[in-house]
Amino acid sequence: MSDSQNSPRPEPPFDTPAQAYPGDTAHMAPRPDHGEESYRGSGRLAGKVAIITGADSGIGRAVAIAYAREGADLLLTYLDEHDDAAETARWVERAGRKAVVLAADLSRREAAREIVDKAVEAFGRIDVLVNNAAYQKCADSIDEISEDDWEHHFAVNVHAMFYLVKASVPHMKPGGAIVNTASMNAKMPVPRQIAYSGTKAAITNITANLARLLADKQIRVNAVLPGPIWTPLIPATMNEEEVSKFGSQVPMKRPGQPVEVAPPFVMLASDEGSYMSGTMIAVTGGAGLL
Repeated sequence: MSDSQNSPRPEPPFDTPAQAYPGDTAHMAPRPDHGEESYRGSGRLAGKVAIITGADSGIGRAVAIAYAREGADLLLTYLDEHDDAAETARWVERAGRKAVVLAADLSRREAAREIVDKAVEAFGRIDVLVNNAAYQKCADSIDEISEDDWEHHFAVNVHAMFYLVKASVPHMKPGGAIVNTASMNAKMPVPRQIAYSGTKAAITNITANLARLLADKQIRVNAVLPGPIWTPLIPATMNEEEVSKFGSQVPMKRPGQPVEVAPPFVMLASDEGSYMSGTMIAVTGGAGLL
């Protein structure tokens, strides 16, 4: 758990310049809190092996730090953010756990098999799969959404999730867990993010179906639905006005920090969540989802 739950969190307005996609943690102001100095583990994932996609920064890094401090060894994937990925791996290793880092373009169907093969080669099995990587691009009108962009959203956010599940399940024993990163956009669509919102709605539906399909294998499938979280994806995909006021739309009037999203990922991966499958946990700063 984090020991900084009562400490002040940054509130907008923010003065963070735009970045090239997919963004860089080092150039964000304020710097995101992934739990580097605050998350305290208690052995809840001791001895487990987990794959985490999109683990270089943001929610992925926070989950990686939390999992490592809870006792898990990790296969960490990322697109091409080499410095950020190396930093995540260093935090995992500081926790005394093994980190295998793999650059992978999830828009390629073959990447899922390559990731799973690498994890099995390194660890011999898979206990937890966290489908966290995502692509996002905003558009003010439907005319601005190219066919390539539309298909890329679904290739990275939806197809890769399914291919990773399909490749991982044969290497998972009863008690295994799959945790998918969806979004509050699945329930509260944002017009400027029509493609992204559509993929997140698909993730929640597929999560519910996989929970039923994999119940006989005793593999649990759940999703976390974050609200506005302060990650490099924000300055890399939104305009300066949106970045400046990011998070102000929810009742808490601020974005969540990545470390604040990590606890549900830990619970859903641990044996404490043994009767939870098909569950959607919203972490939205007070924005209720129906």
